[in-house]
Amino acid sequence: MSVLEQVQADVRTAMRAGERERVGALRMVANALQQEAKAGNDDEIAVLRRERKRRLEAADAYRSAGSEERAAAEEREAELIDAYLPTQLSGAEIAAIVDDVVAEVGAGDPSDMGKVMGLVMPRVGGRADGRRVSEAVRARLAAAGDS
Repeated sequence: MSVLEQVQADVRTAMRAGERERVGALRMVANALQQEAKAGNDDEIAVLRRERKRRLEAADAYRSAGSEERAAAEEREAELIDAYLPTQLSGAEIAAIVDDVVAEVGAGDPSDMGKVMGLVMPRVGGRADGRRVSEAVRARLAAAGDS
């Protein structure tokens, strides 16, 4: 079952249960997934990540504007989207993948960042944010350059 099909099934379940807020949030997610599919983008995980990020950014904006209630609603929607994302890798798991790639390509200093990132990201497969992976690669290459 695709993520879109799962979201649509969850919309129906939430409708039957009378969960109006959940129905609204799930419909927005389903709409985003459908639009991306029509545009030829089959990467449902990327769509979910983008939608989650939008909710968190909106929550920050609402919070800085003094609207705590709206910020909390956006954060609840982000949590709802989290349930459809794959389990995130721990820092240790990311470090192990980075170490494997660094050893594989013989990377020794920060100038090898692009080469290492190019091989690490497919192995991570959407289970870690690019920023976290980039930080791990940067730290590993800095340590390799220091030794």
